[in-house]
Amino acid sequence: MTTDPGDDPHVRLLLGAYVLDALDPEETCRVARHLRTCDSCARDYVETAEASLLLALLRAEDLGE
Repeated sequence: MTTDPGDDPHVRLLLGAYVLDALDPEETCRVARHLRTCDSCARDYVETAEASLLLALLRAEDLGE
């Protein structure tokens, strides 16, 4: 899903994949560049990264049925 940054100025939809290192190199660079200049997306990135870390702490028994 490579797009011209001018077509889509924000990267929120890519943040989950970015946190999980699941983007192709071009998209990774695009998101990294954008995060350096957009406080709003940078805040969303921090929240996404924190959520990912918290989810990694869950154990199967924490989820219950």
